[in-house]
Amino acid sequence: MSNFLPNSLVKKLGVNPLFDTDAFIKIHEEGIRATAIRLNPNKLEDCPFPNAGQVPWCNVAYYLQDRPVFTLDPLFHAGAYYPQDASSMFIDHIIRSLKLHEGSIRALDLCAAPGGKSTLLNSSLHPESLLVANEIIKTRVTILQDNLMKWGNANTVTTNNDPAAFNRLPGYFDLMVVDAPCSGSGMFRKDADAIDEWSEANVKLCSERQQRILVESLSALNKGGYLFYSTCSYSPEENEDIVDWLLDSGDFVSVEIAIEEHWGIDHTNSNKHRAHGYRFYPHKLGGEGFFIAVLKKVGEQETFNRKRIKPEKSDVPKGILDSWISDSTSFHTFLHHEDVYVFPKMYEDDLKYLQNVLYLKNAGTNVGKLNRKELIPSHALALSNHLTKDFQSVELSLEDARNYLRKENITVDTIGQSLQGWTIASFEGKPLGWMKVLTNRINNYYPKELRIVNL
Repeated sequence: MSNFLPNSLVKKLGVNPLFDTDAFIKIHEEGIRATAIRLNPNKLEDCPFPNAGQVPWCNVAYYLQDRPVFTLDPLFHAGAYYPQDASSMFIDHIIRSLKLHEGSIRALDLCAAPGGKSTLLNSSLHPESLLVANEIIKTRVTILQDNLMKWGNANTVTTNNDPAAFNRLPGYFDLMVVDAPCSGSGMFRKDADAIDEWSEANVKLCSERQQRILVESLSALNKGGYLFYSTCSYSPEENEDIVDWLLDSGDFVSVEIAIEEHWGIDHTNSNKHRAHGYRFYPHKLGGEGFFIAVLKKVGEQETFNRKRIKPEKSDVPKGILDSWISDSTSFHTFLHHEDVYVFPKMYEDDLKYLQNVLYLKNAGTNVGKLNRKELIPSHALALSNHLTKDFQSVELSLEDARNYLRKENITVDTIGQSLQGWTIASFEGKPLGWMKVLTNRINNYYPKELRIVNL
């Protein structure tokens, strides 16, 4: 047995005669971890790191040879890619296997922070889909909101609600992703403290919490919709047993997802219903411990009344966004206090439905603040995929880009161009934020709360 892994967990995993206990222990003792990133397809076509290897189940994801200091990479701050454990990226393969990317749907990421799965969903689903990314814990919502802002799409809503709040939207979503809070055994290599905190009592507690989260939210899933249930735990009580418990209701059926043998993913079956599940072990593939199962809702589900809501007259001056936003006519515009937002026009009614029953932290893209009918652009607009492509910009060197991200002064000589007014600070063609070029100086408008420290 291991000298530091919980023996009761290792023993339970070893009951499976096909499980390689020695290899599992060894990979944890070595402490070597795979580093992977997933590209933002709206901002980057090729991996910016040399000698990267393809993540086999996600065609825009790559394993890196070494773990760089992402904080010092301007492309990271531009939202050009997201560092994420490769195991979690299997969701992209599931979406494509189910052809959920071929048409617009409404999707909910119920336990979304810090935003890895939300940004994946936002890229993998059809671009006309609506994504609601919810985080239960208030202190974690800001990082979720920031990561979706960097991803740059307006078809997202960030919320901060208990799962029970979503029962007020019966039958609303076509897809629910529930990456449930768990005992964290799959993160032992990533977080050594998780080993000390792990116990069988905590596994039981987490299992009960997972059931509560599901009971209180699943009515929001429409008949014919899909539930992706996942954890970063190895314990059956939090994985296959939860799937069996869901199937006991008769409202769901298990869905099998085709996988390649050389990927190293374990295709498991639950004890009671022989439901399909997929386990990721770090000694068999390049990723951390992970479990996911796909269920389809077949039980009847009443839906709320989606009555047509009379559109309200926008307080945003007509035409003010034309020089800032590409195809501004495809967006619903609205004011929140003095801030102007754009949101997909096709979901204008949906925004009202959500506002009526949920606490929203953000909806769409914050374009900027109105000041006497003049727009002061927001940082979110600089990183938005909807910013007009021909907006004036300045290409910065790596050194100048890092200085910009530290919110340090950028000299006029750095620009070497006859520009005036609002200007995009850019690195390798990717916007980082705003500068305002004046006659004798440049004002750096990078947000103070996002600036990087000198490393």
